[in-house]
Parts: sequence; C-alpha cells; structure tokens
Amino acid sequence: MLKSLKAIGIAAFILVVSSCVSNEKIIYLQNLEGNQPIPEGELISYEIPEYRLQYNDIVDINIQTVDDLLKNGFNNNSAGQINAQGMNLMAQSGGDIYYMTGFTVDKDGNIRLPIVGLVQVKDKTIDEARIEIENKLKEFVITEVYVKVKLGGIRYSALGEFRRPGKFVVLQDRMTILEAIANSGDLTNIAKRDEILLIRQYPEGTKLHRINLNDRQLVASPFYFIQPNDQLYAEPMKVREVGAGENAAQSLTLFISAITAAALILNLVIVANRE
Repeated sequence: MLKSLKAIGIAAFILVVSSCVSNEKIIYLQNLEGNQPIPEGELISYEIPEYRLQYNDIVDINIQTVDDLLKNGFNNNSAGQINAQGMNLMAQSGGDIYYMTGFTVDKDGNIRLPIVGLVQVKDKTIDEARIEIENKLKEFVITEVYVKVKLGGIRYSALGEFRRPGKFVVLQDRMTILEAIANSGDLTNIAKRDEILLIRQYPEGTKLHRINLNDRQLVASPFYFIQPNDQLYAEPMKVREVGAGENAAQSLTLFISAITAAALILNLVIVANRE
C-alpha cells in the first residue's frame, strides 16, 4: 500500500510541477535571446501608417459655420449635449455612443450626410475625408464652414484567455496593443503570450498575424498600435488540458487533493480486502 501511495504521490507531484507556468512565459516585453536588446530609456522610433476608412467604420462629423463659431465658440454645445446623452446610454447598456450619433461607412464606401447626400470616403484618411466633405458642402453652403472629422472610437474584440473577453469601444484616436489587453482585464496566466493571434482588416481583405508579447521588439513593430476592427485571440497553454492551477497556491491545492483522493481510494481497497 505504501509503495502504491508513494508512486501515486510522485506521479501527482510531477504532474503539478510540470504544469506550472514559468515567469519567462508571463513577463511582457523581454529582451529575448538572439534579438538586438532594447535598453530601458532608449528612444524607439516608429512609423504609424495613416488609417484609411473601411466598410462599417463609424465617423464622427461636426460641421459649424462662422456664425456657429461666433455664437457657441469652438465647441458646439448641442453636439456636446448629444455626446453626453450618448455616453450615459453607453454606460448603462454597454452600447456604442457613435452608433447612434455618427455616420457609418456603407458597403460601397459612402456615408450619407443630411442635405449633402452620399460622400465617398472608403480608402481615404481622416484628413482626406474631411476635404471631400468640405468640397461637397461648398455646393450647398455659401458661407464658410468648419468641418471636424474623427473616427468614432477604436473598436476591437478580445477572445480566448482574457480575464474580461468581449467587444470594446475606446474613445481615443490611437491605442497600443498593451492598452487593449489592459482594457480587457489582462491575459490569464495560462495564455500563450508569445503566440497572440491578431486578425486585422485591410482594404483588400483580412490577414492573420502572430504577435509575441514577451518580445520587447514588439514596440518597434507595425502591430504595436492596434487599428479599428482588430480582433485579438489568446490561445491557452498545454497546462489547460491537465487542469493545472494558474499559480503555485492553486497547483499545491490540486496536489494535496490528488494525494488525499489517492489515499482514500487505497484505504477503501484495503478495507474491502480485509472483509
């Protein structure tokens, strides 16, 4: 009995130890061996390509005449009230503020503006879209107008081994992949940080990219900043298959439970043999 119990204990111990996740697999932005190290404090230069509008993007457009600017100042009060109401609605229902107040790019690459009608914005940068809208307005408005065009936030999805997976809308113009992960509650300890799958939309279609969050070279890569409609998928490590704990305390609990269960089974077998 003791030999059997000892064998079971050793097997359970090996299983738990082998299923523990090392720090090297969890720590972000390491200077990995074989790569050019990036010292802390060193300035990292990168080029951020201008985002070009695509189908299903939502654009926030604010149009003011000179009279509007003189009356309301540089901020349109009515627009501010609409945004405040939308933000309250979003906070209560988890919806998208600009879904109700913005202009969606249709499958043909157009947005439909009041009076102006259809405006082609697909594959245009935000600044190019603004110029196109201004040119369209000149056909209907005699007075000088001021047009402000912004993306209606950055929409992205986080799936798999995130602590808070889901679809998110962040009201800012630029966002790093680390900010997106933090906004999703961070990754679980059993997520494959070196093989994050990034699904990115391009004008010509969709591409899949593998991202290594453990590698500090990520900061200088074109995937450091996420784009609207990006999807992040984190796969689980092999330890998920054996049901190991995420940390030492959970693994120890599993080990103790395995030993207890093995001892109970052996004790029942011995009692049955005696009878």
